Amino acid sequence: MAEPFKNTPPAPEHQGEMTAANIAAALAGESQASQKYLAFADVADGEGYPNVARLFRAVAYAESTHARNHLSVLGAIGTTEENLKAALGGETFEIDEMYAAYMAVAKLQENKSAQTTIRYADAAEKDHQAIYDAVGKGVDNKQDCGTDAVHVCPICGHTVIGDAPDECPVCGTAGVYFKEF
Repeated sequence: MAEPFKNTPPAPEHQGEMTAANIAAALAGESQASQKYLAFADVADGEGYPNVARLFRAVAYAESTHARNHLSVLGAIGTTEENLKAALGGETFEIDEMYAAYMAVAKLQENKSAQTTIRYADAAEKDHQAIYDAVGKGVDNKQDCGTDAVHVCPICGHTVIGDAPDECPVCGTAGVYFKEF
């Protein structure tokens, strides 16, 4: 029997280009599956199937575990400082390039739903960028961030440190529905 990972994901190693591409594709697939099953769980809860919802959430957790392991094998998990820099870089790419290009296409094709979801994501990415930038400065000085709650809008992803707003400034959702972390 193979040695278990003992509570750690597998370590990165040189896998070859084709294997790295396969693991990257698997990461994308597992990440998508995790999110899809979480959405399915919410539907099952709303339709009165709490145990089906529980099953979907359990499988979503498993899919997320697979994704995290793939991320580790790709060498994409570093120190907190490295991870904050990578997260900030990802947010910058999404804001400056990805969502701007996606919005242009959605407008050209007059897809209002796509424009809405892109606008929501772009606004939240700007929140994340500002938060990561502030937290990164503290980590650079070997300081953890504060203990204030983090609130996230369940509709658009607007993210705030501290109290939730009375109403989401991006989508209008009442602040009482924000998820607290």
